[in-house]
Amino acid sequence: MKEMKVLCPTGGLGYGFPEESFEEGLKRSPDVIGVDAGSTDPGPYYLGSGKPILSWEAQKKDLEILLGAQQKLHIPVIIGSAGGSGSQPGLDQTIGIIRDLAKERNFNFKLVRIASDMDKEFLKSSLNDGKIRTFELPKDLTTEDIDSSERIVAQMGIEPYIEALKMGADVIVAGRSYDPAVFAALPMMGGFDPGLAIHMGKILECGAMAAEPTAGADCIFGTIREDHFVIEPLNRKRKCTVESVAAHTLYEKESPVKLFLPGGMIDLTETTFDQFSDRAVRVAKTKFVKSDQYTLKLEGSKKVGYRSIFIAGAKDPILIREVDNLTGIVRKNVESELSYSPGDDYQLVFHIYGKNGVMGEWESAKDVESHELGIVGEAVGRTQEIAHAVCTFAHGVMLHYPYEGRKATSGNLAFLYSPSDFDLGEVFEFNIYHLLEVDDPISLFPITLEDV
Repeated sequence: MKEMKVLCPTGGLGYGFPEESFEEGLKRSPDVIGVDAGSTDPGPYYLGSGKPILSWEAQKKDLEILLGAQQKLHIPVIIGSAGGSGSQPGLDQTIGIIRDLAKERNFNFKLVRIASDMDKEFLKSSLNDGKIRTFELPKDLTTEDIDSSERIVAQMGIEPYIEALKMGADVIVAGRSYDPAVFAALPMMGGFDPGLAIHMGKILECGAMAAEPTAGADCIFGTIREDHFVIEPLNRKRKCTVESVAAHTLYEKESPVKLFLPGGMIDLTETTFDQFSDRAVRVAKTKFVKSDQYTLKLEGSKKVGYRSIFIAGAKDPILIREVDNLTGIVRKNVESELSYSPGDDYQLVFHIYGKNGVMGEWESAKDVESHELGIVGEAVGRTQEIAHAVCTFAHGVMLHYPYEGRKATSGNLAFLYSPSDFDLGEVFEFNIYHLLEVDDPISLFPITLEDV
């Protein structure tokens, strides 16, 4: 093939997209439709709990349109990181929705499932063999970390997708994935340059965020040829510019020229960006550099307790001036009056919006000039009961404490809701964010085919 065309309808399955943009993409006869369904951006909760990042109803709506297009054009539809975290519950639920839609709409296709959950005993053996190394967590992995994780997934590369396509897949639903793999697999299987294919996938995976005005919930189109690829949004109200496409290339990356992935990296040292038309950009000369050792990123989530919070506002300029002293007094009162041990039984944190609620200790503006503060008190406890007790006691102290200079007799805080305290359930943390050395990039990801 002289060229291959890839349609990305949206930056995340469940975000939705304008059907006019999607229809414009179908008119261009794409060879594959790809969509990413997951991310670690929302934190460890979704991997630990097995719950989706976006609602299943929203995902079902998108899936019905995508499956209808597959039946019309008879091209592959590829979904990566199903359910958000790519773990078994999300994979099962996504495939369940697809089966239901196929039954409701009388669709028929070959469905391939690629799982990414890791076996704990295998990981322990790999750890003992020295095949797991540190990545973004500043600590070595231990067997205790593996045992305490609720779920562990590995971020698959492009090879399992190519294997699924070779099996004749019409629809691929995969677990945790390197995001561009969804879009690069078919072009690479077709013999196109891997550096260009992966780079194109990197730009496509967030939908029209690479366009101006930017939007994750809109369609974008990629066309790859022998020595370049072209990126263009499908909504006539948007356009791709050299600046917007180059900027999105750097999105979520620490290096401007080296973008690492399972099995290697793409080198952008000589990459060129040219305005191909008034709405499209041509990219060339990106190179793929194969690594000496193939590695997979491991992601594991551990339950650390239960959370309760309160949300309140403060208007008194004297309280605003004294807020750090007041939160310190609240912590001391909780510690002295309740029978729980800080650190072992609970943690109590205050997020002060209007002061440093976003940046915390990294906030550079030290003088508070706000006329009001938003205060979120957060208690994480060993049990939900402990978290609730700490949260309610802390808000009671903060509500009535006679801070230095106070002129009123009570009512330090204005609570946004009644009840004022919310029990939010389980809290998780990423306790595994490491690299696993492997010899085979496919064998750890079970691939199964079924006729739907």
